[in-house]
Amino acid sequence: MRLWDRFLMTLEGAYIALDSLRANKVRAALTISGVAVGVFVVVAMGATVHGIRQSFQQDMDEFGTSTFQVRRSNPGFNNCNPTNENCPERRFPGITLAEWKAVQRLPEVDHAMAWLFGASTVTYFDRVVKGVGYDAQSTEWIYTDQADIFPGRTFTAAEHDAAAQVTLVNKKLAEDLFGDSDPIGKEIDLGGTRFQVIGVFDTKAGFLKSLDGRGPDTPRMIIPMMTAYRRLDVWRRSMMLMVKPKPDVPRDAAMDAVTATLRGMRGLRPREINSFFLVGQDKMMETFDSLFGAIFMVGLGLSAVGLMVGGVGVVAIMMISVTERTREIGVRKALGATRGTILWQFLVEAMTLTSLGAGIGLLVGAGLAWIIRSTTPVPASVPFSAVVLSLLGAVLTGVVFGMLPATRASKLDPVEALRHE
Repeated sequence: MRLWDRFLMTLEGAYIALDSLRANKVRAALTISGVAVGVFVVVAMGATVHGIRQSFQQDMDEFGTSTFQVRRSNPGFNNCNPTNENCPERRFPGITLAEWKAVQRLPEVDHAMAWLFGASTVTYFDRVVKGVGYDAQSTEWIYTDQADIFPGRTFTAAEHDAAAQVTLVNKKLAEDLFGDSDPIGKEIDLGGTRFQVIGVFDTKAGFLKSLDGRGPDTPRMIIPMMTAYRRLDVWRRSMMLMVKPKPDVPRDAAMDAVTATLRGMRGLRPREINSFFLVGQDKMMETFDSLFGAIFMVGLGLSAVGLMVGGVGVVAIMMISVTERTREIGVRKALGATRGTILWQFLVEAMTLTSLGAGIGLLVGAGLAWIIRSTTPVPASVPFSAVVLSLLGAVLTGVVFGMLPATRASKLDPVEALRHE
């Protein structure tokens, strides 16, 4: 059969399928709804995960691609719980001030920021804001957070080293405590310790950073790390470092230097494992992908169920169609149509049904992605791979589940088919 004839037959099959839809609207709607739901799940999950990944990547980029963390515990999901007595990480010591200073002095390191965090109640006269998160950071925080400070300023190195009771508040906390009045110079109480407000910061945050309480809509403050270390009841063993190598130093070389320094300071023997973790952005992205990859696989499973339901519907409607058009099939065979021609015609009809369902699922999924993008910090967008995967899945469903009725139609005896009433 020539290619043009095959094309015309495909169009004819699609037309017959659409005509069948018009003639049996309820039955056809039930058939394609399963496929539409299956495709919708894939598109919605793909758009959401893609958006969250972009947001997470944005948060990671703020620290710089070469920046890595030095931590007491590993943030991966496949590691043991450090609160479990059987977990070896439970016995690991926290990062100390001496280790932080030693890392800062390494020639491979541009800067190393020390970081503690916690939460407490903040008061200003009769105004009380509960559960305010605070980041206790060294002066290098300004290089990694990319926050705008206005009005006011950040704390100086002298204020940091002297554990001065100064703080920067974000715009949300400033509004909650001071309303429209100037916050600079006012004193607030954080967990029983007085702090003078010296600046207001406006941070840029993606979805995950906002989820962690560091978004612009959550009251938060930044204080000198040494102040938290000496004056607040913080868990010092949770201190971590954000290390940025010098521009001309590869990250691996800087990580090797930090590893050698910490191992030497902790007196670890050659065969002993590190009692700390160095975590680069690739590790963080790997952790993200392992989490959301599992979620996406659950979505694919739900989508497969939807496609199965749609496929069963395709079998039912196509079998009815074959029965109703038995005489028509006999006429076509009497006029010279081959088994392959009849088989192809009914497969095209089945694929048209499932593709129509896929189109509806794609439109609804894209609409949901637009709503998520418009109303939340998640930049949800439908990835091209999800579109291709959905369409291929729908077409494959049409072929697999349409094969039985198509084969039955192709094997009909033309004489018996012409006698069918």
